[in-house]
Amino acid sequence: MSGPTDGIGGAGANLPVLRGHNTALVLELLRQATVGDGPGVSRAELAERTGLTPQAVSKIVARLRADGLADEAGRTPSTGGKPRTLLRLVRTARYAVGVHLDRDELTTVLVDLAGEPVTARTVPFDLGAPPETLLSAVATRVRDVVAGVPAADVLGAGVAAPGPLDHARGVLHRVTGFPGWDGYPLRDALADRLSLPVVLDKDTNTAALAVQAARPDSTASFAYLHLATGLGAGLVLGGTLYRGARTGAGEFGHQTVELAGPLCGCGNRGCLEALCLVALRRRDAAGAARLLGVGAANLVALLDIDHVVLGGRAVLAAPDVYTRHVAATLALRAGHPVPVSVAPDAPDAPRLVAVGAARLALRGFARAGGQP
Repeated sequence: MSGPTDGIGGAGANLPVLRGHNTALVLELLRQATVGDGPGVSRAELAERTGLTPQAVSKIVARLRADGLADEAGRTPSTGGKPRTLLRLVRTARYAVGVHLDRDELTTVLVDLAGEPVTARTVPFDLGAPPETLLSAVATRVRDVVAGVPAADVLGAGVAAPGPLDHARGVLHRVTGFPGWDGYPLRDALADRLSLPVVLDKDTNTAALAVQAARPDSTASFAYLHLATGLGAGLVLGGTLYRGARTGAGEFGHQTVELAGPLCGCGNRGCLEALCLVALRRRDAAGAARLLGVGAANLVALLDIDHVVLGGRAVLAAPDVYTRHVAATLALRAGHPVPVSVAPDAPDAPRLVAVGAARLALRGFARAGGQP
C-alpha cells in the first residue's frame, strides 16, 4: 500500500506457538493482578491458574522481568510458611493505541501495558469522508495521544469500525450508510501510514473485549449491545469472543422485527436498528429501550446467554431508563432470569470501544510471547 508515512512507530502445534500461548496466559493473569489496586500474583498462583509447571512459570517470569515487563510487588503475609513473592506488570513498559471510527466521531486512546487508559481524545468526524482524509485524521490523532512516549514502546494500534467488515483480512465491507467503503483495505492502509502493526475489528467486538476484561468470570457468555449512531452486538460465548467465519456475527441491529417497518440504511425494512433510531429521533428513550429488550430476548432465546450488557452514547445518556426497560422486557420474554447492566463498570465507558480496540493490540503482543 503506497502513500505518505507519518512515522508513528518503528519499522499449540509447535514449540514457538506453545511458548507464545503460555506467555500470553501468564501476561493476562499479571494484567488482572495489576489493574486498579491489585496486590499482584505469586508464581505459585500463576502455575495453579494456568496449569503450567512451576518451572515453566519461573522461566516465563524471568524472561518478562529481563525484558522489563514485570517486576516484584512485595510479599504475601506470613502464615507460618515462607512468604510468596508477588508479581505485577510494569505498566509503563509498553503502550498500545486504540482508535474508534464512529460514523460522526473519531476517538483515540493510549493504554498502558495493563490495558488501562492513559490519554484519550474525541473529535467530530465524518465517516463518509474520502480515505485520504480518514487516514490523515487518524494519523494526526494517534500522534497526539502518543506524544512523549518512545516510539519503540508503542506496540501497535487496534482500530474499531462499524460493521460489516472482515477482521482476518482487515477489510471494510458495506458499512450501513457508507457503502463506498466496501472492499477498502483499512488495516493495511493505516499500518502503512502509522508505521505500526494494526488490527481491525468491529466496534461492538472491541467493546465486548473491554467489558470482558473487567469481569471476574472469564467463562461467562454475554451479549454487549451498543446503541449510538447504529445498533450492534458483541458476543462472548463461553468466555470467547465470537466473530463468525466472516466476522458477520453480531449484526444484531439488522434482525427484522416489523415486516412493513421503516426503511433501514442496509436496504431492508423493519430492522431493529431502524426502529430504535426512529424512537431516538423522537426522543423516546423508553421506546428505544423496549425495542432493545425485544432484540435482547431474541438473543437470549437463541444463544442462552448469561448476561446482557448495554452501552453506546444513547444508552449512556439515560442508563437507568435502558436498564429498567430492557430488564422488564427480558423478564416477560426470557425463560430464565438474565441480569442487565450498563457498561460504565468497564474501563472508561464513554470510550469503551477505543479501549477495547487498544486491548486487541495488547493481545497480539501477548500471543507473540511478549515480543514486539
